[in-house]
Amino acid sequence: MRKAAGKAVAVKKAAGEPVSVKTAAPVRKIAVKPPAEESRTALVRRARRINRELAEVYPYAHPELDFENPFQLLVATVLSAQTTDLRVNQTTPALFAKYPTPEDLAAANPEEVEEILRPCGFFRAKTKSVTGLSKALTEEFGGEVPGRLEDLVKLPGVGRKTAFVVLGNAFGRPGITVDTHFQRLVRRWRWTDETDPDKIEAAVGALFPKSEWTDLSHHVIWHGRRICHARKPACGACPIAPLCPAYGEGETDPEKAAKLLKYEKGGFPGQRLKPPQAYLDAGGKPAPPLGAA
Repeated sequence: MRKAAGKAVAVKKAAGEPVSVKTAAPVRKIAVKPPAEESRTALVRRARRINRELAEVYPYAHPELDFENPFQLLVATVLSAQTTDLRVNQTTPALFAKYPTPEDLAAANPEEVEEILRPCGFFRAKTKSVTGLSKALTEEFGGEVPGRLEDLVKLPGVGRKTAFVVLGNAFGRPGITVDTHFQRLVRRWRWTDETDPDKIEAAVGALFPKSEWTDLSHHVIWHGRRICHARKPACGACPIAPLCPAYGEGETDPEKAAKLLKYEKGGFPGQRLKPPQAYLDAGGKPAPPLGAA
């Protein structure tokens, strides 16, 4: 029993949590799954506790796309489809330097835009989307990004996920961002069995106050990128292991799990070239610029 307790302590130490042997649970108990008949009340309590604990682990969680205004965030989010935020952040400085406004991008030569966006992949389709949405912003909204969901989703290349990123982070209007990380984690945690993004959004949204939706999205996505990976989750370094029904699907040995950590949790640079000061103060590292060794 003492050996098992020591492993549980190591799990929390790897995640940076203060623990004592007295309160640490044996490793075997961590793997206990919530009962199939978990009540709605129990589910809500467990979900909210997970979010609270993730908030302590990632108090500096933020959008990992560099932006200075709603237009830049909108374009960057569209470009982030099927590529990394890091790649987008390495690409958009040149794009916004040449085309700083919707009017500029709407009037741009598509071939020149394609050349800038080539590193992001699917550059022809993305060029069509960002120039198209820029034309729509210019012609229908006076060159301003609208702050309403119903307006944003009418723009070329903009769906609910992109719209909620913009609303939550550029306008301060709560929204849930259901990306691939979010879908994976909420299903692993048994918050919902839905597979359709809109249904996932509705199911998870019902578990939390609306005011928490944007930060919840950041917490879940950050955890998915850093610890709860798709192929090999770092279970042994996970701060919410005792609350996770999927504990054990990944590496449970604390030392081996620590080697799987990504970004600032593993001592590597983050996704943003110009991250918020709070992130830097917490020990986060900015990403290298395009072409850096």
